[in-house]
Amino acid sequence: MIKYPNGKSAESKSLGKIKRMTKPIATGNRGMGLEEDINITNQFYKDKDLCLITKRPTPINVVKVDYSHGAVITNAYFEKQSTTDYNGVYKSHYIDFEAKSTQSKTSLPLSNIPSQQVEHLKRVIRHGGIAFFIIEFASLNEVYLLDASHVINFVNAKEGRSLSYVFIKENGKQIKRGFLPRLDYLAIVEELYFKS
Repeated sequence: MIKYPNGKSAESKSLGKIKRMTKPIATGNRGMGLEEDINITNQFYKDKDLCLITKRPTPINVVKVDYSHGAVITNAYFEKQSTTDYNGVYKSHYIDFEAKSTQSKTSLPLSNIPSQQVEHLKRVIRHGGIAFFIIEFASLNEVYLLDASHVINFVNAKEGRSLSYVFIKENGKQIKRGFLPRLDYLAIVEELYFKS
């Protein structure tokens, strides 16, 4: 058994690491793993010059900054409700999409999709853009691309309070996971929007 200078064994050190990694994920950070995968994928696409898709920053209004230890924002508020997470251009077409993650194995609650996002994606479609959702079922380790029109129609028809896993699986396309790109959603975009 390996002993570290502090007297702890390698076994106890790794157990501590596992315990720290298995803390529950805060509600506000639920999709951070998904967003990180998308950001890495977008950087890969950019490096290969396949498309230009970027994360849209959340608009904030800074009220107070503490300069005593560098510039640290101490008071700020959201300027307005954000629209969607990502937008950009692929093959001369505007793309706009939202990333959502759920721990549920059976559904994505519509409460996770604010009405301003639905309205924004309606406008994108009306003006000829490509609009979709990337939805992760984290506990199943599955990610789907779902055209925004399915969500819009579901919301308009008031069919329920959540999109079922079955609905997303039947109407969406599963995105393959890999090393690079992590989530090859562009292959699905190509299949759905560019092949006649």
